[in-house]
Amino acid sequence: MESLEFPVAAIVAAPTKFAWISSSRVFRPEREALRRIFRRFVLAILAGAIAFCGSVSAAEAPLTLAEAQRRAVERSRQTAAQDLAIAASREMALAAGRLPDPVLTLGIDNLPIDGPDQFSLTNDFMTMRRIGVMQEFTRSEKRQLRAQRSQREAEKSVVEKAATVASIQRNSALAWLDRYYAEASAAVIAQQAGEAKLEIVAAEGAYRAGRGNQADVFAAHGALVGLEVQASDLDRRIRTATINMARWIGEGADAPLAGKPVIDSIRLDTGALDTQLAHHPEITILAKQEEIASTEARMARAEKKADWSLEVAYQKRGPSYSDMISVGVSIPLQWDQKNRQDREFAAKLALAERARAEYEEALRAHVGEVRMMIAEWENGRDRLARYERDLVPLARERTKAALAAYQGGKANLSDLLLARRNEIEIRMQAVQLESDIARLWGQLNFLIPDGAGATHASVPAQPSANRGKEPR
Repeated sequence: MESLEFPVAAIVAAPTKFAWISSSRVFRPEREALRRIFRRFVLAILAGAIAFCGSVSAAEAPLTLAEAQRRAVERSRQTAAQDLAIAASREMALAAGRLPDPVLTLGIDNLPIDGPDQFSLTNDFMTMRRIGVMQEFTRSEKRQLRAQRSQREAEKSVVEKAATVASIQRNSALAWLDRYYAEASAAVIAQQAGEAKLEIVAAEGAYRAGRGNQADVFAAHGALVGLEVQASDLDRRIRTATINMARWIGEGADAPLAGKPVIDSIRLDTGALDTQLAHHPEITILAKQEEIASTEARMARAEKKADWSLEVAYQKRGPSYSDMISVGVSIPLQWDQKNRQDREFAAKLALAERARAEYEEALRAHVGEVRMMIAEWENGRDRLARYERDLVPLARERTKAALAAYQGGKANLSDLLLARRNEIEIRMQAVQLESDIARLWGQLNFLIPDGAGATHASVPAQPSANRGKEPR
């Protein structure tokens, strides 16, 4: 009877063995048992192969630009720290709107220190043990302004988080693009190195057949060595870019990359840059800083109206005398407002004007810088289109013509190597130009946080409603 243990090699011969089982003179139950065992074995092998291929495919899933950005934002601890800062400022806003805590006062009044009643708490009619409570009544306007200031701090922290998210998305995108184009350049060099090896074989064959000279062989080997040097430098760039990606996304930075994103369009509207860039996080931070400064100026002016405190005390005297209560009101005397409160208010107004000027100057500078970047990006796209439409095809056709002439004995190897070198340079220039365009695209497209990474980052970015007016 056939053995029930099927080796792996038996899969190749499976149809023969199965036919043997069908035609052999074995009992029908045994034949059916053998068929069932064989089918189970084959299915187990196929299931294992499918599972292995699935795990390999999952492990080598390409890393997209959006996925790299998402991982970078999730991995950042800075965003978590800013969430805590937001929560702290909001808690302070609630506390700042409350009245100050009451003050408990304890004391002994009119205690004798000499004579027959020395240090007695009950013999002298003027000696009293006192307990009281004092409450400062801060004006509601001041408490509201203090709460508003803390709320502005919370809003500023929200915008700072948005700026951090935008920075993470931008830097992780640039790291992804650096690695992508380093690998694209390496692919160009690898393709040309393969062609160079064939040229070495052809040059050596021609030299042995007496149709070429040794100088052509040395030239072909030299061209290959030059390509290997470039490949080594590109390998270093790929490793550096991978390390930079790992700094942002952690594990998985060496995963294969997906296709490049569409870099022919950006999210900015060139016709409304002033309005759009007013919502840029770094500009909005300055707008929030101006709002804080304006609120502080209003707080300084509110300080010109003094607060007052109320104190109630109970005084216990000796058993022969009546107990007493006292009620008092305390009001600060702002007798020198011109040199104190007014000067503090003037200082806060100056700081508010300074914050306003910094906001306006930063917005102008940012709009100008972005316009220059957009102009450079558009010019680069035009140049890249000329490379792809004219220069690269012409260089490729020149190489083909030089190769055909060399194979037909109408040109020497040096002409072919020159054409090959020219094609490599033009293709590498095209890749480098596209890399520069992609980096500009990344810087422009992620000026403002994109997608889910900007959660809780949207706040009003309009400048203060009191801009150009005296704080009230």
